[in-house]
Amino acid sequence: MISPFFKKKDSMEKDSKSGMGQKLQPVVEPEEEQDELDTVEALSGLISTGKAQLDKKSLDLIFAVEQIIQSRQHAETNSHELQDRLTHSTGHVERLNRDMKNLNKVIEEKEKNILELEHKLIEKNLKVDQVIEDYRELQTTMAAEIDELKSSIDLEQQKYVSVVQKHNEAHSDKLKKINDLEEKLGRVEVENSHLKQKYDTIRQEKAYLSSMISDFTNRMTLPFGNNTLTERKDGNGDT
Repeated sequence: MISPFFKKKDSMEKDSKSGMGQKLQPVVEPEEEQDELDTVEALSGLISTGKAQLDKKSLDLIFAVEQIIQSRQHAETNSHELQDRLTHSTGHVERLNRDMKNLNKVIEEKEKNILELEHKLIEKNLKVDQVIEDYRELQTTMAAEIDELKSSIDLEQQKYVSVVQKHNEAHSDKLKKINDLEEKLGRVEVENSHLKQKYDTIRQEKAYLSSMISDFTNRMTLPFGNNTLTERKDGNGDT
């Protein structure tokens, strides 16, 4: 039969084992752990050599002690495993925390860049809206100017048609006047030709008369004998 002391000890071991998942026991130093293992092994060897000389109660007590030792060893093994897992998890959590901080920094920078881009986009949208508004105003102004230019062009075309018509009429009048002048010039040239012929005839007659008057004058101024001689010479010359 197991004594109350060992029952209490066993219940404490079970409670500590069951609560190990919620709270980890302090880590035992390797040197202290080795000393305890050496002591337990020595005690186990001593008990094993004297089992043959003990009664049933002592054997039950030894069995209980062995169970406690095994439970303790099992608990220590689990504690080491959990400690390793905790260390690994702690390192993983630290890495995750660092990654999370880095990601937070990246997110902050991205958010800052997004805000800057949104601000630039708003400014560009405002500029685009202003450009569109200016374009609409310019289009309206250009449409009005185009209408005015069309009206001016129509008016100028009408003026051009009128000017061309007047030019054609003036050209026709000019050609008519030129033809009339050419006809007059032809008549004048014919008249000039006739007058020239008349002038030449009159000039020849005048020259002839001048020569006759000169001869007559010469004859009247010469002596009579000379006149007879001259008449003879003239008569001989005529024959």
